[in-house]
Amino acid sequence: MHMADALISPTVGGTLWAASSGAIAWCAKKVKATRDDRLIPLMGVLGAFIFTAQMVNFSVPGTGSSGHLVGGLILAILLGPHAAFLVIASVLTVQSLFFADGGLLALGCNIFNMGVFPIFIGYPLIYRPLASGGGESRRWIAALLAAIIAMQLGALGVVLETKASGVSALPSKTFLLLMQPIHLAIGVVEGLATAVIVGFVSSVRPEVLASNPGMASNGKEWRSVCLGVLAAAILIGGIVSCYASKRPDGLEWAIAKLTGRPQLQSGADPVHDRMARLQENTAILPDYQFQSAGSGSSAALSAGKSGTSFSGILGGLITLVICGLIGFTLKSRRREA
Repeated sequence: MHMADALISPTVGGTLWAASSGAIAWCAKKVKATRDDRLIPLMGVLGAFIFTAQMVNFSVPGTGSSGHLVGGLILAILLGPHAAFLVIASVLTVQSLFFADGGLLALGCNIFNMGVFPIFIGYPLIYRPLASGGGESRRWIAALLAAIIAMQLGALGVVLETKASGVSALPSKTFLLLMQPIHLAIGVVEGLATAVIVGFVSSVRPEVLASNPGMASNGKEWRSVCLGVLAAAILIGGIVSCYASKRPDGLEWAIAKLTGRPQLQSGADPVHDRMARLQENTAILPDYQFQSAGSGSSAALSAGKSGTSFSGILGGLITLVICGLIGFTLKSRRREA
């Protein structure tokens, strides 16, 4: 669901940049006031985990499309909504800046679509009321419904932002009719994955859940949690990501159905040109590949897997450092206040 700049006008992109920046500032203020210092290392390792998890596209049977986890709902359940939003914004920023995954002009839209809807709608309004005080079956239902509704809202957001921009020739009604069903299927997988991950965490480390802030845990147990999540991130980014589906994701698939190609050409206006040049300069591994990697030969395929593996580990580590720095900065400012 990562939007490219070709779908977005400077006005819409700037407006969503402002909205997402305001949400980030508000969440930073809320996290700064939080007294639970356990959030800092957990924000880092969960940021790395979600970064690598988003690299693993899964095929949607019978469509020729694929999808990937967004992870906003998982983050909200484990960290609480405010820290979760800072983490997902960091993940999407690293993807856009260093791997050219999602446009820079569209970054505000992507943060809004993949952050606001699961974290501030799916989690507090759907998941938490349904899962509260219930057993395992209620948590599964809550995760499934919250993920589906958040994904549907995110897909609707993409269509509305594209229509409001008016820079593409995509017919809005047909675009909507393609986007909603494919993201319904992706939302089901997101919900099931969320239920599995949260169910596992609640059974082995219930103190990690944001709903159990007062549950005691010693430093050794907390370190083991963080090391376990970090190990999972390295495994997914370094190995599992190499076997991700190569099919276009839901957004690319919908665009291809309408235009015959999964990507649109960006506008020729100065803002699009500047953003494109900036991203070319910051993207060290565009599309998670070494720039010299070609296609077809066995050597090229091996280089492609190496690029993906390296990108997964590097991107996860960058995200870990950024999220950790955010947490430590907010903690130090709280102590100075």
